[in-house]
Amino acid sequence: MLLAKRMKELRMDRGLTQRELGEIINVTKVSICCYENGTRTPTLETLLDLANYFEVDLDYLLGRDKKVDSKPNEKTIRMAKEEIELMKELRKYETVYQLVIANPKRCAELIARKLR
Repeated sequence: MLLAKRMKELRMDRGLTQRELGEIINVTKVSICCYENGTRTPTLETLLDLANYFEVDLDYLLGRDKKVDSKPNEKTIRMAKEEIELMKELRKYETVYQLVIANPKRCAELIARKLR
């Protein structure tokens, strides 16, 4: 679903209709609509055309847009913009933020349990 959201945001930022974007990357308006609704997945060739047109990395389109170094000499991970936004929101609640940082696995389990 992140791909769908990002495609729509990029298209709207450029002020394009679905038909116009489709013409630019050689797919139909219906295809663009389905991609943005998440009911169809673009081919690799179409993803490359989208990334080239919007001048973004495939990682960005697929939700892997931020490089985050946790500690020097450790494996680099990537975080989506939405994951970073979650952390920003958590920081607004100091007590909650400290609990999550202290024991992220336990917090994730508690959230999962609460959502069941």
